[in-house]
Amino acid sequence: MDPTSATPRPILLLIGTVKGVFIYRSDETRADWTLTGPHLGGWEIFSLCGDSRNHRIIAGTDHFMHGATLRTSRDDGATWEPVARDPAFPKDSSFKLNHIWQIVPGHSSEPGTWYAGVDDAALFVSRDEGQTWSELDGLTRHPTRPRWTPGFGGLCLHSILVDPSNPRRLWVGISSVGVFRSDDGGETWKLCNEGLHNVAPGFITDTDMGRCVHKMVVDPQRLGVLYIQYHGGVFKSEDGADTWTRISAGLPHDFGFPMALTARGDLFVVPLLSDENRVVPDGALKVWRSRDQGRTWRAMTSGLPQESHFVGVLRDAMASDPFSPAGVYLGTTMGEVFASNDDGETWRQLPGQLPRITTLKTWAG
Repeated sequence: MDPTSATPRPILLLIGTVKGVFIYRSDETRADWTLTGPHLGGWEIFSLCGDSRNHRIIAGTDHFMHGATLRTSRDDGATWEPVARDPAFPKDSSFKLNHIWQIVPGHSSEPGTWYAGVDDAALFVSRDEGQTWSELDGLTRHPTRPRWTPGFGGLCLHSILVDPSNPRRLWVGISSVGVFRSDDGGETWKLCNEGLHNVAPGFITDTDMGRCVHKMVVDPQRLGVLYIQYHGGVFKSEDGADTWTRISAGLPHDFGFPMALTARGDLFVVPLLSDENRVVPDGALKVWRSRDQGRTWRAMTSGLPQESHFVGVLRDAMASDPFSPAGVYLGTTMGEVFASNDDGETWRQLPGQLPRITTLKTWAG
């Protein structure tokens, strides 16, 4: 906490589940938490994002009657309203908007800008605080597009990164295609899969495809450094995604989904047993941390259940906050939320048993 601050800054955990939104609230001490919800009860929540630039929360929702839509709140989830125009493909398009997998704010220099990643894989942008959306069709029209093959979870664009030092530089991760980078604000894109192997050569015979990215994060302090949780391990790039190097040595398994990075550069992952058995190994929930960019890893277990706790953690269900020491948070497939306020050294379960958690984001006031 900033010693000169008269009032501790608030911190919210935005929790998306298969049955609505739940919100935990605390302050920089992160000692006590209050829980509200369910908000948007009965809706499946695939993505959430809060932005202090305009004090707005945007939720990517899904409903068997209404399909994939966006909802916004300006009062911390108490009330919600639809946006003026949801992301949508042209009427004559062969693509279908199945889910809105990711929502992120634009660069800090671009207030009112948001990005949304969807399935079928495409990227949309809003320049008016999320009210109307247009497709960045340079990605959809990429020469490789006819060869894209969905993973078992669909053809989902689930990771969107904005370069902290350059608002025109963007990265996206698509299952099961790979990583793309744009250096011109999304007009044109480069496929950036060098160093990544085809995870399903028997199923996807195209030698350029089959790169199943599960999650991707960008280092806020080291220019051009990115990490991905891959179908076959954890990888790092030091050149803006031009090349990738495996950094999984020391981790118990090469399969997993979530990944979080703190402001100081601590990297967190939760390995799962395998593609066929997506639970934590041995029923012990362990969060693995690297403080040296993946050269070494340490299992963080204090306060986490270590016996007969066969849960999973989905790709968007782990996050960190901007404070020092950093808070790190994860939500499980059994609806539990675990929190650390000391860089992952110790953990505790927050009150409440929620529905299956699909996404977890932090929002500091």
